[in-house]
Amino acid sequence: MIDTGISGAPQVLVDGRPASTLLGDKSVVAAKLVRHLADHATPCGALPGVQLQSEVTEFALACISLGERMLDGHVTTTEDMGEVRAASARWARAGYPLELVLRILHEGVRKCGALLNVKAGTTDPAPLLEIQRTLFDLLERVTVAATASYLDEVAGTGGRDISADPVDRRAVRSAAGLRANERSDECTIVSLCISGEPAAASPPAAPGRQPAARVQAALVHQLGGTALRSLSPRGATVMLPGTPDREVIARVLEPFTERAAVPLIATMARSRSGTVPLAVQQVHELLALARQVRLSPGLYDMSDLALDYQIARPGAGRVRLAELIQPLERTPELIETLEVHIANDLNRQRTAKKMYVHANTVDYRLKRVAQLTGCDPTRPSGLRRLQAALLARRLEASQRRDRVRPE
Repeated sequence: MIDTGISGAPQVLVDGRPASTLLGDKSVVAAKLVRHLADHATPCGALPGVQLQSEVTEFALACISLGERMLDGHVTTTEDMGEVRAASARWARAGYPLELVLRILHEGVRKCGALLNVKAGTTDPAPLLEIQRTLFDLLERVTVAATASYLDEVAGTGGRDISADPVDRRAVRSAAGLRANERSDECTIVSLCISGEPAAASPPAAPGRQPAARVQAALVHQLGGTALRSLSPRGATVMLPGTPDREVIARVLEPFTERAAVPLIATMARSRSGTVPLAVQQVHELLALARQVRLSPGLYDMSDLALDYQIARPGAGRVRLAELIQPLERTPELIETLEVHIANDLNRQRTAKKMYVHANTVDYRLKRVAQLTGCDPTRPSGLRRLQAALLARRLEASQRRDRVRPE
């Protein structure tokens, strides 16, 4: 049976009672929904993390309230979908796949429909059909709102700063959430960010999108629901089940540069159950280090950065190593020439072209470096010390900046 609510829209009644009152205590129903979703709607057998469980509970309460108002004849407006859109955008930023968001929505509405049918306690099909019609209407509206908000967030047309340190420290703090969702005893953590060096052959960027947003969209498209991930405006951290070969991971990451239209640097580490937080921290440290030593776009692990990783540890040895470059501080062009020459694999012609100087000028400056430091960059023994000293100098400077940076 239907009646006319205050708004003039049909109100659903069951044996003279408003159908909106059948569910009873909304908080109890929401708690049941969360337990049901944890058991049946998520791919890992549990909702990933206490924070998400809390958000799903709040989200369920909002949807239940919205459903009750619709059963009472309330005509939904754009403002009514505010909480749905906000929650979907938060989950997009947190890296939960759209598939999971929609599964939570659909399973939640389905479960509410089943509860309403049981509590209605009637064999009259008319009110039951009207309840289901209203719930289908609710499902359509929340699905459209959630999907649009999620895709808008991934598209990320807002002007967010992605030029700073690419490491998202929140991902380290949420590593326990990743750990709770491991698919096997072993996994591989991959962290990636936008390289500082533009790729000459990069395809044209999608109009209206920030580079980091294109990376996030590529991540969702490429991996779908097969990997747990944490997205940030600066990049992403992904946990892949198992321990695929490095070549396999590299092939998985290849389409990202094409889809994101930006070159990417990625670092990886293996992990066993119970060590995921440490692995997450390690790949972030390696990623920051790869940026500091200005590595070319590509995939790296500890074997590529072992020496640099050790030099990155603060201490008297690193300070002493950095002092090797001190005689060059008064002539910055010598430091620049040395860095460019190393980056160009000691090719004097490419170094000269990059710096817009004659090749003889490069030779002269390298000789001056040898005279001032006592290390000849044209000989392997001298080059190794100078490379280590340049890295130590850069890391010491970064540490000094961190000390004076306001909290």
